[in-house]
Amino acid sequence: MKKKLELNIIDKKQIPEVEPERQYYFMDIAKAYVKQLAERKGSPLTFHVTTFGCQMNARDSEKLVGILEHIGYVETETENADFVIYNTCTVRENANNKVYGRLGVLQSYKKKNPHMMIGLCGCMMQEPTVVEKLKESYRFVDLIFGTHNIYKFAELIVTSMESNSMTIDIWKDTDKIVEDLPVERKYSFKSGVNIMFGCNNFCSYCIVPYVRGRERSREPKEIIREIEHLVADGVVEVMLLGQNVNSYGKNLEHPMSFAQLLQEIEKIEGLERIRFMTSHPKDLSDELIEVMKHSKKICKHLHLPLQSGSSRILKIMNRHYDKEHYLELVDKIRTAVPDIALTTDIIVGFPGETEEDFEETMDVVRRVRYDSAFTFIYSKRTGTPAAAMEEQVAEDVVKERFDRLLKEVQRISAEKAGTLTGQTLPVLIEEINEHDASLVTGRLGNNSVVHLPGNADMIGRIFPVRLEECRGFYYVGKVDEA
Repeated sequence: MKKKLELNIIDKKQIPEVEPERQYYFMDIAKAYVKQLAERKGSPLTFHVTTFGCQMNARDSEKLVGILEHIGYVETETENADFVIYNTCTVRENANNKVYGRLGVLQSYKKKNPHMMIGLCGCMMQEPTVVEKLKESYRFVDLIFGTHNIYKFAELIVTSMESNSMTIDIWKDTDKIVEDLPVERKYSFKSGVNIMFGCNNFCSYCIVPYVRGRERSREPKEIIREIEHLVADGVVEVMLLGQNVNSYGKNLEHPMSFAQLLQEIEKIEGLERIRFMTSHPKDLSDELIEVMKHSKKICKHLHLPLQSGSSRILKIMNRHYDKEHYLELVDKIRTAVPDIALTTDIIVGFPGETEEDFEETMDVVRRVRYDSAFTFIYSKRTGTPAAAMEEQVAEDVVKERFDRLLKEVQRISAEKAGTLTGQTLPVLIEEINEHDASLVTGRLGNNSVVHLPGNADMIGRIFPVRLEECRGFYYVGKVDEA
């Protein structure tokens, strides 16, 4: 059972109705509560945020961190903290099991710490069966909320601090988008930027549309304003984020295509690089390819999930394209941007997949020659149509196919590696090399990793680097002083 914190409750008057003013009001109250608790503890309250899942979750976690720091918590590396929050993923069921396992550890910490609060948010919390399990078996959790109301974090913290019961606030869906809240970026020089939320595609293996809701796009002027502020704060590279960025803008009052949005972002002075993900092949337009062809800032890297090379399987997956259409897209992209790096996602062992279907996938891999690929063994996801399908492929067959695919992907990647050796190209320096402090590590526009001599002063800046040698999947180079 949750234990109520001993607080001098603040009398709330004239709570703002408008966002984000309402949340800043609750941040002030939370700040006063954190100060009370810190005084009783005799030291600042600490917090730890653990992120599971995709880059959209990582961006959401930066908001959680920003709000916690704003109200007076201090970040710590350990989960033995005064506030621990898990931002969860539910794409695969083993992700859920990881969270349940970690909760047992947190319970032991909480028994020893009267100030401790435990929060759970993200995609996993959008599943009713998960919330019921938490209510029944994990009563020591203080706060549970989902993907649609993360902006209410400060308000929910206050509610939870004032309550002696579990605080649960799950929305089934929303068309609301609230920004302009505190954010603590992981990197000072690059940042993710949400351009849309949700997904309308309902691929038969995927739980995301059920937990993230329907597509809703941010207004372009708000996106531009956010990026301008980021650039003024030292950001040189942005990653535009959405479950399917190619369908951006369709639900706006004044519709704007993703290609048009990119053209507007390109005009922002001081912004050096633009990345985006994820792209759905069914919505990749000729207009977007043309914009990429002429852009000076869009990185020459496109992540284009294939999932399967079999048109029959793609139809069952509800992907809305076939093998021929996908290969045509690749040809168009490579014609327009010859030196583009293409990466992909592939699922092996989807229900009903035959050896012939799998060979179709291998054929696409050989014809496209991806720079790299994320390969997955299909796993049932309760709540999706594919989980109920018959003809689940035998585990030993799937494993053998997966090994064959991985071997082929790695062979092609190794052959493609090193094609840029000898060229001088711009590299964004990201960090001190973790194995050798005399080196720094950065990335090319195509996302390849480069190690070179340097120091911390170079981090966050772009340098012309001569790529002298390729060692497997990274380059070694040095700044070209010419």
